[in-house]
Amino acid sequence: MSETKYPKDKVRELQRKLWGSAKKSKTRRFHALYDKIYRMDVLREAWRRVRSRHGVGGIDGETIEEIEARGVEPFLMEIHNQLREGRYHPVAVRRVNIPKPNGKNRPLGIPTIRDRVVQMAVKILIEPIFEAEFLGCSYGFRPKRNAIEALERIRETANQGYNWVLDVDIKSYFDNIQHSKLIEKVSQRISDRRVIKLIRKWLESGVMVEGRYEKTMVGTPQGGVISPLLSNIYLHYLDEMWERKYSTLGIITRYADDFIIQSKKWGQMREGKARVKEILKDLDLELEPDKSQEINLGMGKQGFKFLGHYLKKCHSIKYPGHYFLNRWPSKESMAKVRAKIRRIISHRRMKIKNVYEMIPELNRILRGWSNYFKSGNAARKFLQIEKYVWQRLIIFQNRRRATKRPHKQRCYTYDWFQNLGIYRLMGQIQYPKLAYSKA
Repeated sequence: MSETKYPKDKVRELQRKLWGSAKKSKTRRFHALYDKIYRMDVLREAWRRVRSRHGVGGIDGETIEEIEARGVEPFLMEIHNQLREGRYHPVAVRRVNIPKPNGKNRPLGIPTIRDRVVQMAVKILIEPIFEAEFLGCSYGFRPKRNAIEALERIRETANQGYNWVLDVDIKSYFDNIQHSKLIEKVSQRISDRRVIKLIRKWLESGVMVEGRYEKTMVGTPQGGVISPLLSNIYLHYLDEMWERKYSTLGIITRYADDFIIQSKKWGQMREGKARVKEILKDLDLELEPDKSQEINLGMGKQGFKFLGHYLKKCHSIKYPGHYFLNRWPSKESMAKVRAKIRRIISHRRMKIKNVYEMIPELNRILRGWSNYFKSGNAARKFLQIEKYVWQRLIIFQNRRRATKRPHKQRCYTYDWFQNLGIYRLMGQIQYPKLAYSKA
């Protein structure tokens, strides 16, 4: 008797078949996908993934909690019927501005929960097809790939003598993606017109800004479920062209729209910059001159920031005369986590009466921050943050007790701090045993 397959297993099996078919033939175009989008097992898996992200509602105000209270199955059945009968139409996304460390804002477009579920269903189906052709130099928003692997690739490459780094920033990337060119690149693999029509509708659905509707003739909104995949499809042209024509000039490592090129010689890096401009011009994109820079890593002369880390070659104690690439949290990353700690450990939070009430929330922040940065050379930075937490807790206790001379208090020792149950940062550093792929 065969084992019963759960809906998630069936969806995974479907994805494997699509990936295998795409891997066998790089020229095959898939034409029968739309009817699989509204399969109930696919929609249930799409809902599960959307729900796991705990996102907020779109312009209709409908939240995940309200849908669950009303009933998930009727909600998914309604989407099923709308897609099957051709009645589904996305609505405009809600524009939200997220402050950036440099004082500017990052605009996010938040679709409704309904649109997010449909986008996720489409992503479940078409992602394996494009994953079959994406190159090993791309790490952002891809299954089983992450930022740490990208950083490891950079470290290993630098330690092989690729000391000249071109750190590239694309000018307003998500706002300048050309819809026609993006649809053309999607159509190279997807020939199902109804799927293409869905993607075009999302691109042209518009945004609501302070109650005012604005059309979107260019760009893809950050915040959409399918936006990261579409951005990778668009920039796959950059990866492909570089690997095919200019790989002798250096090694490219890309994470979404952030990428660097590492070369062994200054002349190769300079020529590589010119070639990158040519490739981006084909995509109607251009470099951000103020943020793109050239770095010489040799003998620890310069360093650069990438994915929240600061990377620089440091002199080796074990091997005198040798320099190896190290990385640790950047100043911006340190400032960001300190701001979160200050927000949690604040004497102005009048509802917090006991220091133990803050520990669970504080531990979530520290554990997440540690998991991201512990793979580098961040022991000193971890110690700084741990001491900072200790100091903030002492200030909190003294303010609540109205102590006039906190420096005279001897009860808040490091043993007291350790016994609070706070997630320990010290001792968490461990270098990953990863090997990047040049495939």
